[in-house]
Amino acid sequence: MNIFNYFSQKINVVIGEMQAAGEVPPNLDLQRVSAEAPRDTNHGDVATNAALVLSKAAGMNPRAFAEKLSARLALLPDVSASEVAGPGFINLRLSNLFWQERLREIIQAGTDYGSCELGGGRKVNVEYVSANPTGPLTVGHARGAVVGDALAAILEKAGYDVCREYYINDAGTQVDTLAQSAYLRYREALGEDIGEIPPGFYPGDYLKDVGQALAEAEGDSLVTLPEVEWFPRVRSFAIDALMTEVRNNLAALGIHQDEFSSERALVAAGGVEEVASFLKARGLIYEGVLEPPKGMKPDDWEPRPQTLFRSTDFGDDVDRPLKKSDGTWTYFAGDMAYHLDKFRRGYKLQIDVWGADHGGYIKRMQSAVKALTEGEGTLHIVLCQLVKLLRGGDPVKMSKRAGTFITLQDVIDEVGKDALRFIMLTRKSDQHLEFDLEKVMEQSRENPVFYVQYAHARCRSVLRHAASEMPEIPQDTVGMLAAPYNLLTDPEELALIKVMAGWPKVVEGAAEAYEPHRVAFYLYDLAAAFHQLWNKGRDDAQLRFLLDDQPELTRARLALVQALATVIASGLAVMGVEPVEEM
Repeated sequence: MNIFNYFSQKINVVIGEMQAAGEVPPNLDLQRVSAEAPRDTNHGDVATNAALVLSKAAGMNPRAFAEKLSARLALLPDVSASEVAGPGFINLRLSNLFWQERLREIIQAGTDYGSCELGGGRKVNVEYVSANPTGPLTVGHARGAVVGDALAAILEKAGYDVCREYYINDAGTQVDTLAQSAYLRYREALGEDIGEIPPGFYPGDYLKDVGQALAEAEGDSLVTLPEVEWFPRVRSFAIDALMTEVRNNLAALGIHQDEFSSERALVAAGGVEEVASFLKARGLIYEGVLEPPKGMKPDDWEPRPQTLFRSTDFGDDVDRPLKKSDGTWTYFAGDMAYHLDKFRRGYKLQIDVWGADHGGYIKRMQSAVKALTEGEGTLHIVLCQLVKLLRGGDPVKMSKRAGTFITLQDVIDEVGKDALRFIMLTRKSDQHLEFDLEKVMEQSRENPVFYVQYAHARCRSVLRHAASEMPEIPQDTVGMLAAPYNLLTDPEELALIKVMAGWPKVVEGAAEAYEPHRVAFYLYDLAAAFHQLWNKGRDDAQLRFLLDDQPELTRARLALVQALATVIASGLAVMGVEPVEEM
């Protein structure tokens, strides 16, 4: 249950009762009425703006409207107090029983707690990683991979039908350069002295493995072939080899995508020509000359006719070329074909996770989707800023072109996939992120991975200890559901329950905003509330979880601990992180 949605509905019902009683006019528009958490939790548990947004239409003073509504809300069984504040806000305090019953809801649902039908089964395609198949994935790719995967998971939990997709950019000059570089390493594997790697080629040692594998598969048969014959074979071999490594890297990170779409296959199938025909039939392409880019000197600019897409008709700043000066299609044309293909596969909602260096590409791509889907499709872009890799505060240098980069697998091997995934979600994706290989292994509150995992491990420790010392207390679902929750009355216990009960709202909010980092923030706050209760129990023996002389209170507290472990596990599952049993 999203408690705020629940009370929003209750408030609307009460307003309906006021209308029936003639206290306020009928036919008030309730769409802007909201129920939210107060900015200051000391003011209550739920705040509503109902009086402020309805008083004008009702012809009433906001405060007077609020007083009438507040008096009725105070009569609700779940409400212990209703107070009017400021110009007409209403703050509700909820009963202990209401909060205690949320534990029953959590234990009944298990890790499905927080799931909702916000998406209503709507299909959504989330495309992420999509790195060019020219080398191993780096830690920079990891951020987009984790953000995309967690976003897909939160959308699934919110009721969407999600497809996780990787777009293989296996056409264009970069994979042509890859083929040339792999062929050079192939000759090296056959014993030839290749000398210095030519400028512009990929120099990384990872291509030595590709060259060796190619030599084992083909022998020296490619050496005597003209380039026109060996080139496509080497290119395909190299792409396949590197994509196998990409898949292995993603699997090591806990990522398994549903679809791998090939740019080369799409182009070969006439996808780009189909886009051009579609746009031409609707008068959306023309031959024209673009203005020079801002800041370019006139003598550096050569105006030339190009085939242009009327992207300004759909919100872009300038019209965009579909063909290069040599008559070949632009990358943009290929991307248009790809997004049209996704739309035709049933994905009216498309989400692309890109690196921040592609930010200037957003408007043109969104305009293309509007045009190609005739307004039926929506493209949302999630940008991921750079990751600064550190070790003890010192930068770890990496350069993909120089072949000295730190691979994703290197980082997974050092800190583990769970720590890597968690840290990648500790900042909003469009903010820069520092990833310190040493700090992520620290056992302190400043390390959010440890702090949250320690909370789960503590829960499991309490439950194991209880099973050993007090085996007569059942820990199965039936036993937990029968626990006397009404005995949980300490302010710290209730505060922890309130944070747990906020999980469904976090799921909906993260799904609506496409912001999976909210899950990491929430789990840290939840862990903090639990550790605070734990520490209070150190000072006050009556607040400890296991009390030999109070078995019923112990039962209730074990249910609290089980519910907490369940919510943490539910949140970590969205992040793709395994909850630990002990630390």
